[in-house]
Amino acid sequence: MKVGYFALLAIPFAAIAANCASNATMAQNDAGIDGGAEHPMSIASSAQRSGDPAKGYDALVNEGYVGCGMPWTAWSKVIGAAPESQRLSGRRGHSEQLAYNVTAFKTPSGVEVVSPNCLSCHAAMLQDKLVVGLGNSSQDYTSDPAANASLAMFFLTDQVEKDELNKFVSRLQAVAPYTKTETIGVNPADNVAAVLFAHRDRKTFAWSDTPLLALPPKVVVPVDVPPWWRMSKKNAMFYTAAGRGDHARIMTAASTLCVDSVEIAKSIDAYFGDVRAYVASIKPPKYPFAVDETLAAKGQRVFGNQCSRCHGTYGEAAFYPNLLLPLADVGTDPALASGAAQFAGEYVTWFNESFFGETSNLKSETGYYAPPLDGIWATAPFLHNGSVPSIAALLESKTRPTYWTRSFDSNDYNPSILGWNFTALESGQDAEQDPAKRIRIYDTTKLGYAATGHTFGDALSAEERSAVIEYLKTL
Repeated sequence: MKVGYFALLAIPFAAIAANCASNATMAQNDAGIDGGAEHPMSIASSAQRSGDPAKGYDALVNEGYVGCGMPWTAWSKVIGAAPESQRLSGRRGHSEQLAYNVTAFKTPSGVEVVSPNCLSCHAAMLQDKLVVGLGNSSQDYTSDPAANASLAMFFLTDQVEKDELNKFVSRLQAVAPYTKTETIGVNPADNVAAVLFAHRDRKTFAWSDTPLLALPPKVVVPVDVPPWWRMSKKNAMFYTAAGRGDHARIMTAASTLCVDSVEIAKSIDAYFGDVRAYVASIKPPKYPFAVDETLAAKGQRVFGNQCSRCHGTYGEAAFYPNLLLPLADVGTDPALASGAAQFAGEYVTWFNESFFGETSNLKSETGYYAPPLDGIWATAPFLHNGSVPSIAALLESKTRPTYWTRSFDSNDYNPSILGWNFTALESGQDAEQDPAKRIRIYDTTKLGYAATGHTFGDALSAEERSAVIEYLKTL
């Protein structure tokens, strides 16, 4: 009985360990949320731990930092080995035969389990190639992950293995009601983090089946998973610049699904300096199609005049300003920055008063961090919620579809618009009766899904927009 590759089991780790954003409670003035930036804000740098990128890659793909999973005994029967195209080099043991997004390791009880890893959200197929560090914009978080995982119990007889699976399933069940997105391709990471914080003692990390904090809303405000290669330039993690201080310590929060003691969390944190070093070493993939160099040169001049103030410059004189823009300036969907599950109220207090807060902190702003644009050609869809399918539509707001769908085929890429081929629809999810079709519709009328704002490209001529698109292919 095969059940795919359990992409849904990535939910516990979804984007907690890297540059993502947050989910909204609309509590703008809660702790950790500033009253609102009125002017662009420069985000200051923080000292980062040094690390060994090679050791970081090894830890990333071989260590069991999530802490629990499905026993290998069941996995080998339910899922089995992955095709060669889904595997990674440098893996050990049973992980050698697994897909890139899961890892086999032994728990303290001695049971070998298979668990999601960072690459569940931070690697993706593009043009039939696996790109490590590319945010996965094709994952499906529209259904319950715990239901699939519980099927594995039929293949277990050993009680210790059953206990391990029960732990994994129970944690999935705790987060499942708070992770359902409206459409395939967007991520519920920050609701997950809030739920996990709520179930833990902030000093000991002991798990409580009864939440110790109020749980976040079940309505998930979506985020698009940004690429890891931006982290070498950014002074803060997350779309609202919330993650500051020691980025490696923030990444260690991936352990909050099943690591139930500070001591074990510290042992994981000991190698996450290396993981962060690996993340910072990743380079974006080069644009694989032809580039009109003359047009790109024109686009570089337009970009320098119109876009570089926020997004930086590239080439020999590269400079990234680390600038956060007020909501009034950027105008994009405000739900994310208006108050956040992981980044507001008691969730911020929990993090900052826990082991994680010893060297890092969550402090969100009511605005959005203008990202560096290295490798932007590979990162469609666009904006923090993935609401715009192409750069062409981003630069000409009147062309953005209200309702749209795409194939989710990694080859269905359109170089002329620098993004995914898509089909604009006349109606949204509420009018679609077929559930399988409904979850493939991006409906910009839903809470948090709006495609508004970032209208700066509207002031450009059609020729200037074409030139900027050509230039962006070179970054």
